Amino acid sequence: MTRKLHIAAASAALIVTSALVLLKLPTSSDWRRAVAERGWASGQHESLFNSRPRELVDEIEERVAEIIRYQEAVRRPQTVFVSDPYHVRDSALGRSEIAGDVSGVLWERTGRVVGNLLIGTVGCSEFRNITGIEFLGSGYTKTVLKGTLQNGTAIALKAVNSQGDEVMRCIQRYGQTRDCYRLAAFKIIKEISLLQKLQHPNIIQLYGQCYYGSLEDGLVITAVMELGSPVEMIQLLQTPWEERFRICLSLVKLLHYLAHSPLGSVLLLDFQPRQFVIVDGELKVTDLDDVSTEELSCKADSDCVLEFPTRNFNLRCTAEGRCHKINEKRNLYNAFRFFFTYLLPYSAPSALRPLLCEIMNATGDLRYGINKTLEAFEEVLYLYKSGLHHINLSQSWLEDYKIFEGFRIQDNSDYKCWPSYNHRGCLLSVHNREEAAAICHSQQQCQSFIFTQQTTWLGRYLVSFRSSTELVLDVNSTVYMKSSSLRAPM
Repeated sequence: MTRKLHIAAASAALIVTSALVLLKLPTSSDWRRAVAERGWASGQHESLFNSRPRELVDEIEERVAEIIRYQEAVRRPQTVFVSDPYHVRDSALGRSEIAGDVSGVLWERTGRVVGNLLIGTVGCSEFRNITGIEFLGSGYTKTVLKGTLQNGTAIALKAVNSQGDEVMRCIQRYGQTRDCYRLAAFKIIKEISLLQKLQHPNIIQLYGQCYYGSLEDGLVITAVMELGSPVEMIQLLQTPWEERFRICLSLVKLLHYLAHSPLGSVLLLDFQPRQFVIVDGELKVTDLDDVSTEELSCKADSDCVLEFPTRNFNLRCTAEGRCHKINEKRNLYNAFRFFFTYLLPYSAPSALRPLLCEIMNATGDLRYGINKTLEAFEEVLYLYKSGLHHINLSQSWLEDYKIFEGFRIQDNSDYKCWPSYNHRGCLLSVHNREEAAAICHSQQQCQSFIFTQQTTWLGRYLVSFRSSTELVLDVNSTVYMKSSSLRAPM
């Protein structure tokens, strides 16, 4: 384990050093010339790669063709299903794409503003000003670092993990170090291309990219992305229901976008919590190198079996010879089994539980598509945000409380409740005073409550529920105290 950490740290240092010592960026013509020399545009790779295994050359070409296919799909109003993954390479469009537009798309500057950062403007020159660089982790293909731009923006840096399984297994199989590194580099290029085409609040933001070297001598590429926190399911289970609902709603919005994206229906092939991060409470997918935009082809319904470890689903084969919405449904069921099952039902408001139970059953059985699922989530969101889920016209507990304006409760340790926004006390979100009074009435230890100055992402008030009744002067606070525990203020 120690040796692996040393290797990862050395790889991380190499990424940063390589970017910092950059002297000259390759131009678009450099890119076109390098690609042309490889023979990808014309299919004349036999003479150039005669010393290299054909299988490895085909893998590299397939990744290049995949990038081109994404660009071709964007230009057309409807998704084009490609039966032959290599046909673009030898077409007139494929030749022009590989020779020019791939590099143009990869390094385009979009000029979109997120916060105070102009997205697409982070290039190699900004690498010299990155500070606080730390190693975050490494995986099958990539090494990930974190750092801070000169304007204070926290970033993640992704580059090829030269000691990762993809590169090492490739070298063991083919014995071609440079080409194996190139194979992995094209996977990062694919991800950059996808991040430029798939733009949504729940997809990690691409801030820019830096590359140097050449395809002939070895391309070093680093993607600069938004920094998020890893998804820790144990920690999420300890958060209030409102925050867990936000995570699930984020995921549903993402899957709705992927089902109707400019590239067609996008399937997340490696759907695991580790492929997501949390940014300011929102769930975002952070890895797009393992996706597919092709629906499974079929000749009969029997060809359309959606398989999972615990159950299978039979889908319909359409007249176009594609399994009906198979990408959408696979994404949705994965959302159910990895996220909804753990985060959605527990400690939910009692009035919302029937709706949540229907969502769980419908997505678990794939009776709902993503459109219907989003509608159901938005209904829950509306009821919860508006407070309609908590309205009880037959009873108002607020009349049982005495209001003390200009006072607060003496600060000291108090009782705890779960789930609370503050683990040292009982801090919950409410829609209004009536809901706060009802909550205090339902908790035996609660004798008073105070509205804090904080609100949740939905604008609901954070209220501190207390067992103490000791009042102290505070012109910025108001105390609601049960009449049965009333004491005169000192």
